This record gives sequence, C-alpha cells and structure tokens, in this order.
Amino acid sequence: MREILIVGGGYAGFYAAWGLEKTLRKEEARVTVVDPRPYMTYQPFLPEVTAGSIEARHAAVSMRRHLRTTRLIAGSVTEIRHADRTVTVQPVNGAGYELHYDILVVTAGAVTRTFPIPGLAQQAIGLKHVEEAVAIRDRLLTAFDQAASMPPGAERQRLLTVTFVGGGFSGVEGFGELLSLATAMLKAYPELSFDDLSFHLVEARDRILPEVSDKPGAWVVRSLERRGAHVHLNTELISAEGGHVVLSNGAEFDSALIVWTTGNASNPVVRRHADLPIDERGLLVVRADLRVGTDGDPVPDVWAAGDDAAVPDLASPVAGARTVPNAQHAVRQGRRLAKNIAADLRGGRVRNYRHSSLGVVATLGLGRGIFQYKGIVIKGFLAWLMHRGYHVLAVPTWERKVRVLTVWLTAALFGRDLVSLASVQHPRDAFVAGGDPQGPEESRANDHTAA
Repeated sequence: MREILIVGGGYAGFYAAWGLEKTLRKEEARVTVVDPRPYMTYQPFLPEVTAGSIEARHAAVSMRRHLRTTRLIAGSVTEIRHADRTVTVQPVNGAGYELHYDILVVTAGAVTRTFPIPGLAQQAIGLKHVEEAVAIRDRLLTAFDQAASMPPGAERQRLLTVTFVGGGFSGVEGFGELLSLATAMLKAYPELSFDDLSFHLVEARDRILPEVSDKPGAWVVRSLERRGAHVHLNTELISAEGGHVVLSNGAEFDSALIVWTTGNASNPVVRRHADLPIDERGLLVVRADLRVGTDGDPVPDVWAAGDDAAVPDLASPVAGARTVPNAQHAVRQGRRLAKNIAADLRGGRVRNYRHSSLGVVATLGLGRGIFQYKGIVIKGFLAWLMHRGYHVLAVPTWERKVRVLTVWLTAALFGRDLVSLASVQHPRDAFVAGGDPQGPEESRANDHTAA
C-alpha cells in the first residue's frame, strides 16, 4: 500500500485528505496528516471570534471527527528530504523521528510575517489562530473591567487604546469587529464614554484592502473614521517597547493591545529545510496541475497547494500571475489535489487548477460590510449579510454550519456575551494563590518572613 503524507492540516491539507478519503479505494493508499493542531482553523471566522459573534470552537473543525480513515500525527515536520522520501517529525511531546512516504503533499501554510521592530515580539499578538482571536477578545474585555474601576487618566487611556498594524483583510476585519464590540460594550459600562476609546489602524501603503479597488477601499477608511477610528496610511510602526507605540508619521501613544496582521511569510520548513524547488519569495514552485516543479522538470510524487505554493493563476489575464493566498483558492486547490493524486495513482489524467474569483467580501463590524465583484460594489448591511451567508455555506460540515447559525441566532435575541475568560490562560494561579489576594509570589514571600 502506498503512503501519502500530507504536511499541514490547514484548508488545502484538510480538504485534500477529506477528498482522498472519499476517492481512494480500500487498500489503494494510506493517508497521513501531520499537524501540531488537531483541527483545521476556518480563518475567515477569526474576526468574529474576536468580537464574540462566533464561539471559538466553532471556528475550528476537528480533523479526528471528520477524517475517519486518515492517520493523524500531532506534531510538526521540521525537515523534508525528498531525495530519500523521508521527513523529520517533531511530536508535541518526545523526541523527533523519521517518517517515510511514497507521495508527499506539502500544504504547510504560511506564517505571520514580522520585522525586527523594538518591542514587537514582546507586546504584539497575531490574528492567525483561534487562540490568538480568543486572547484579543479577552484582553479587550479585561481592559474594560479594569478601566471602569479607575479614574480618568493615562492608565485608563492606555487600557482603552487598541492598535492594529496591517490593512489587509485580516487586519481590517479584525479591527472593524473589535471596534464594533467596544462601542457596543459602552452600554454596559456607564463609567466609560465613547471618547475614552482610541482605536488605531496602521498601514504602510497609501490604502487598505488591496483586494478591492481604490474607491471602495477609500469608502472603508471613511466608514471607520466616522465610527471614531484613527486610520494611519503611509505609516509604519517604528517601536512598541513597553506598549508605547511610535509611528513614522510622528504619532505616539500607549496601547494595551497591539495586533500585528501585516501579511504572510513562507513557512520556514519550506524555505530553509526542504530539498524542493522554491522561488524568490521562498514559495514552492508549482505547476498548474499542482505538481511541484516546472513543466520541463517536475519533481516526482510531490504535490503542493495553499499559501506556501506559487500556483499559476490560469484565470488571470496577467501573464505569469499566481493565485492569491486566500481561503477561496486553498479550499479548491485541496479538492483538486485529491482528484489529481487519485487519478495519477490509477494512471489517469490529471487536470490543471483553474478558478475565477467569486469576488471579495469583508465584515467591518456588526451590520457593516463590503462586497466587490469586478465593477459591482455593495456596501453596508446587505454586504454584511452576504459575508455571513457565504461563510456559513463555505465552512466545512453541516455540524459546524448549524453550530454557527445557532450562535448567531442566540446573539440576535440576547446580544453578545461580554464575559472575559482571560484567566484560562493562567489556570493554576487561583489554585497556587489559595485565595490570597496578594498572589502566589507575595503569599510565599510573606509566609517565609513570618517563619
């Protein structure tokens, strides 16, 4: 039996494994997925997770629940050596080991792109995983609780200042949703006012949302500013040391929450630890049929898709164009991977990947959105409904669709849940402190002095 190894369980990897389970005949091949997380993250829902419009678990699709015959390994691939058909796997616990394969599928996914900015690594948080979205929400809710109990001043201002760096879809959607949540929360905090909030969106280019055209992008900026946001275009983050934000346009302020969403970088495994061809950006060189390599020099038995693959965009009129790294392409590439691998195993015909964009749609907060398909632009409430409708149809499995719809209906009737569970990030603190309000360290110090 042939061994098919899938590196990464994101969109492309999950859908490839799911499709292979449906396509392969019994005993034809065994499929293995290696990923440190036991779930596939539905990233378009992360902005709504930050706003509490979707439960965190509903943005995660369990691989073990839906991949019934696939072998799942909780770990990370740290090296790929196709010359001898092996990868090195580092499990979550224990020593690393080698895993052999006959067919390799690389869908490792990209990582958050960062820069050596002072204070960034110590202060900022990303918005690429469910855990990050939950932490962002809990930090904002906790900041509101703390700010409401203190007088006006610099510390209260710091707690209620939020900074997003990056004006792509992830940044703008997360920013808009969190601004919507913060504005709605003021009703429950009579001690605070709208003027206490300070939301900053920082973008290095002269516009946000590069996937939409200039006029809709400018409308989004105006819409955010009318809601009280500060949008800094043509501006870079210079420093974030100690939570003190310094921008290239001269602005300086203290911010308790800094979210970094400036785009993707190729996965280090692909870029530095694999003997596979990559381009100048560190992405895998991929043919239109999703085989790794070029038409004249394909790499045998290696396939790739998703954010780490430079897949030719056959639907684009621009020569040499590559598909953009988004969920719309990754899902469909995963499905095409499954069909092509099965066809190749049986000596059949593989087909090129080709997909014309269905347009772009973004949420800008509860009841607000924007949609564009070529020259058609829809703004406001209708675009927001289109965003929710599209993504509830796109999220895999009926089980997840029903759960998401149920939460939306519940929120429509009773409003959003405003409870912060930030303490779950330190679950042992209460146990160790033993109820001492001075905390575990102070309690131990006092006990030692008394002795």
